[in-house]
Amino acid sequence: MGAASTPASTSGRGDRTYLTFFIVGGLIVALGLAFLVSPYASSSPDGLEKVATDEGFIDSAEDHAVGDSPLADYGVEGVGDEKLSTGLAGIIGVVITFGLGMILFGVIRSRRPLEGPPPPT
Repeated sequence: MGAASTPASTSGRGDRTYLTFFIVGGLIVALGLAFLVSPYASSSPDGLEKVATDEGFIDSAEDHAVGDSPLADYGVEGVGDEKLSTGLAGIIGVVITFGLGMILFGVIRSRRPLEGPPPPT
């Protein structure tokens, strides 16, 4: 039969499975792009750096407070191969962003009222 004969209790399971595959698939694509494509990103200065160079105040720039962190300059400290270092930094960035997103959505979801009848007025 069709979707009309599917019990209401199992219709959510298919939606959840689809959502899980969508999220996992998106994570795999993001990890692949981060590792394989990020080493080929432009090495040209970004807009702010270009303006600072054009306007002549690039020499007054100071080191960033986290400029000596393990992921500074889009690379992983201690990895000799520049492309591998950039790819690993991309993967670490995707994993951290995904993890923070999952935590945030978990907090939002836990604060959302449960479905049910509206409260009496």
